[in-house]
Amino acid sequence: MANIIPPALKKGDTIAIISTARKISKEEVNPASDFLQNQGFNIVYGKHLFNEHHQYAGTDKQRAEDLQEAINNPEIKAIWCARGGYGTVRLLPLVDFNPLKKNPKWVIGYSDVTVLHSYLNRQIQIATIHATMPVNFSTNTPASWQSAIDALTGKPYIVPLLNNSQLSSSEITGEITGGNLSILYSLTGTSAQIDTKDKILFIEDLDEYLYHIDRMMMNLKLAGMLENIKALLVGGMTDMHDNAVPFGKNAKEIILDAVKEYDYPVFFDVPAGHTNDNYALIFGKEVLLTDKKIQF
Repeated sequence: MANIIPPALKKGDTIAIISTARKISKEEVNPASDFLQNQGFNIVYGKHLFNEHHQYAGTDKQRAEDLQEAINNPEIKAIWCARGGYGTVRLLPLVDFNPLKKNPKWVIGYSDVTVLHSYLNRQIQIATIHATMPVNFSTNTPASWQSAIDALTGKPYIVPLLNNSQLSSSEITGEITGGNLSILYSLTGTSAQIDTKDKILFIEDLDEYLYHIDRMMMNLKLAGMLENIKALLVGGMTDMHDNAVPFGKNAKEIILDAVKEYDYPVFFDVPAGHTNDNYALIFGKEVLLTDKKIQF
């Protein structure tokens, strides 16, 4: 069954900014909000967006309430998560996502928001946008933000690929799925585990030990998630750590070792994830992949 593709936004449409995870300040959100308003959108903040409960943007109940309101409100056409961190997974039992089947809308974000991408792509079968977030407004490039606007408004755009491996055919078509490797690993065996069969898998991560990258890749491999994919896209593997006794491989070598028996191309340094160039990737919508670009 084909995935639901939410309608493209147009000027005057309303975007809700919420946080499903870590707390955030108005000072961190306002620049992106101003930018989006200058793009012609109406911006509303979740009722509890600036709440604080330990490291979270409010309690689980408050964050879930903001997400549920954004899902249910017919005036809201897209839901843009303000930041990642940790906490989104705690909302899955508290939110009814089914209204998105009748009133689909884009959900946007990356990092911890991989939880929403994975659940929505698998259980609701709706496309989502893996893209920059308000907390990254000053650090992600203008091209990152432009690609997010293009994805949101239905305009064709290209993600450039600079460092690729053996593309055996001239082009590949398929849906992209995936996100943050640590989150994908944590969702294995749950209702939000992604279906990778005949998909293009994207992974990225930040601030991890090299042995843990190996552990997570082995987890995906043993769960069958690396076996029947069309291609592997690897985004930023940023700020990796090693132990006093070196692991012996870097992140690229670990990933290549995990997939060496499979016959599909592997692309490294894809400009998405925890990098300054954080281009938008639409999960759940067919794309064209060549040795130089991803065409959305």
